[in-house]
Amino acid sequence: MTRNNPDIRGATLEPERIMALARSTLAIEAQAISDLQPKVGPAFVLAVQTILQASGRVVVMGIGKSGHIGRKIASTLASTGTLAMFVHPAEASHGDLGMVKKTDVALILSNSGESEEVLVLLPFLQRQGVPVVAITAGQGSTLARYASAVLDCSVDQEACPLNLAPTASTAAQLALGDALAVALLDARGFQAEDFARSHPGGALGRKLLTHVSDVMRTGPQIATVRPQAGLTELMREMSQKGLGATAITDEQGHVMGIFTDGDLRRLVEKGQDLRTIRAQEVMHANPRTISADALAVDAAQLMELHRITSVLVVDEQQRLCGFLNSNDLMRAKVI
Repeated sequence: MTRNNPDIRGATLEPERIMALARSTLAIEAQAISDLQPKVGPAFVLAVQTILQASGRVVVMGIGKSGHIGRKIASTLASTGTLAMFVHPAEASHGDLGMVKKTDVALILSNSGESEEVLVLLPFLQRQGVPVVAITAGQGSTLARYASAVLDCSVDQEACPLNLAPTASTAAQLALGDALAVALLDARGFQAEDFARSHPGGALGRKLLTHVSDVMRTGPQIATVRPQAGLTELMREMSQKGLGATAITDEQGHVMGIFTDGDLRRLVEKGQDLRTIRAQEVMHANPRTISADALAVDAAQLMELHRITSVLVVDEQQRLCGFLNSNDLMRAKVI
């Protein structure tokens, strides 16, 4: 006897139907999120106030698809300045409720507001004095009656053609969670630098936490000559340090100019007598410089703006203290 496989039974590859369903799904979910806007009112403000007043964490709970959305909301809250964690309701009933303290606030997601795994926790949370913020479509549900603030995530229809699989409803839950996170972020005065500190391994973290001093060449790595140096000495210094450019400084180390391998090519093309040339005659005076405590991303923007590949790093007295080129920034994954 051959068992029917639901994955292939009645399957059809009709491009127009596939695209139509995809577009319909996006339209329904977009409408569901748009319909949330007029529902944002005093209850939303109360939810934000309730979370801000809690000295502990936001304990996010949800079962099934709501649980998956809850995990993402907890992660978003944690990365934007609000201490948060996800606790699975089923595990909470078997010991994990011990992690919930009186100083916490519970953010509970349940589309119906009647999920059994959630309902059994509500009396405990009430006895502990833990305020509950609910995200639910069941405005008259048991969850809503226990909650201090209720956020309405109801939708007119699911994007699923059978109107069964949580699709538009979970999109609405996620959008409300993001709206909470953004409102809390703003209320706490959370800045881009704060976000970067919680994402040190990400691109934003590198851009906002990496300073020029972290990636610049220093000491003997820097190619530098005096203004009276001949072209041979200048080229030897540039070649040994492998930077594609040499800084020209005075006796006190103040930057006077820069000479690059591109400048050399242009001299050769002009047919000049290279034997008599001195560094001060061919250098670019007043080159682009940056301070060591500047962000590396600012150095990258400076290079891009002026179409250069190297920048000299100077102190407050305009003395050379480092050298930075685009390769250094690429190695640091700033660009």
